[in-house]
Amino acid sequence: MLMVFLSSGLFLGWSLGANDAANVFGTAVGSKMIRFKTAAIIASVFIVLGAVIGGSGAAHTLGKLGAVNAIAGSFMVAFAAGFTVFWMTKLQLPVSTSQAIVGAIIGWNLFSNSLTDYNSLTKILLTWVLCPVLSAAIAASIFSIFRAYINRIQIHMLRMDTHTRTGLLLVGAFGAYSLGANNIANVMGVFVPVAPFDGINFGWFSLSSAQILFFIGSLAIAVGVITYSKKVMDTVGSSLMRISPIAAFVVVLAEAIVLFLFSSEGLEHWLISNGLPSIPLVPVSSSQAVVGAVIGIGLVKGGRGINYSVLGEIATGWVTTPIIAGIISFVALFFLQNVFNQQVHLNMVYKINDPVIRYLDDHAVPIQDLEKFRNKKFDNPVAFQSALINNTSLDDDQVELIINTANIQHFKIDKYILDSKIDKDWLGKKRFAALVQIAGKEYKYKFQMVQDLEKISTEWRLKEKTIANKLYNKNIKQKLDYVANKFKTDQ
Repeated sequence: MLMVFLSSGLFLGWSLGANDAANVFGTAVGSKMIRFKTAAIIASVFIVLGAVIGGSGAAHTLGKLGAVNAIAGSFMVAFAAGFTVFWMTKLQLPVSTSQAIVGAIIGWNLFSNSLTDYNSLTKILLTWVLCPVLSAAIAASIFSIFRAYINRIQIHMLRMDTHTRTGLLLVGAFGAYSLGANNIANVMGVFVPVAPFDGINFGWFSLSSAQILFFIGSLAIAVGVITYSKKVMDTVGSSLMRISPIAAFVVVLAEAIVLFLFSSEGLEHWLISNGLPSIPLVPVSSSQAVVGAVIGIGLVKGGRGINYSVLGEIATGWVTTPIIAGIISFVALFFLQNVFNQQVHLNMVYKINDPVIRYLDDHAVPIQDLEKFRNKKFDNPVAFQSALINNTSLDDDQVELIINTANIQHFKIDKYILDSKIDKDWLGKKRFAALVQIAGKEYKYKFQMVQDLEKISTEWRLKEKTIANKLYNKNIKQKLDYVANKFKTDQ
């Protein structure tokens, strides 16, 4: 059944490749500078590399938006997004896969009475506005500089043609890498919390369970590029605005830069290390980036040549895509659960008892407001959140901490899993040694397991919340989530 459930993610990957490869090589193919076959091969190779090497950053934020916790639910969320993108691709519109998967996840949240992380949603929505604007600004700046430079050096046309082709191939490879790194989260992000694979160690390098998912998803993207992306390339490359080869180069470069900015953990590390504000790592729309770049160049030229009717159709697709995907997701989940009897979400039970009260008291939460909820069970986070908001004076951060703390989840530190299914190198020797010391123990709440690990080794402890410690704490939280997923049991 594993490949059956993953098939929707593969379908979404194929749809993304069929649609979004146009955003990497559409202008180059549309301007007749690069053959489609060449573009498809280069795009496929570098999409796979980008997904495996740099795909984890944006996937983390998407996972926080809505943690789909059953593989059948992940299947239907990915299918709803993939079907929406495929439908738009049939209409030859370069829509946003990012918007499709966000809409589908929110559809799952509504169906399962799960909370939507509005901080993550706000970040993603802001990027939907910022992405085309930033891409337009970058493209306009680069195009103006290139045009001035070329006019000054008076280069021969044939030499310019050769340099442009080479440049289009290089920035196309960079763009494909950035597309894989940023948008693989759209394809396989919903499967990461229920990732069924163990990590693989090849000696000189290793792949985590998430990277194995990303590799499989990126292969599906590559198939979509090769088999079905030519029509959308024609739309992006020629229908929106007739552009020159130099403009095609600038469009791809601007789009690649924008996708790289929103997916690079290395860049995030450098910014934080130098005391600078970091750029949110979120899956952004490559379609919006490339269309923004084309419009930016068009504005530099005075707005001449832009086909505003095609632009309007594209913009309409951007608005309707998340809505359509959300509706399809909600309705399809209903049928999958009630007609095909598949569990599309795991029930989440919340209970405030003595251990929870003590933990919250240690973390400066006013526990007197919680006495009225002592030993009372809530069957879903929406009802629990509503009760806390309506019956206490707690702020939003305190409510979020209570919900995360009181969530009953059963964990057993199984020795077989510890010996054979844990990536010891990634966790680190001291962290793994701490896990060995609690082998055989069972926990009802995640915070209880975390407390035991923190007592054994300081390597499991979060540091003070400062900009300098942000990356360290993020890394520890990811490792704790990894451990929790490995040792979670049904009971």
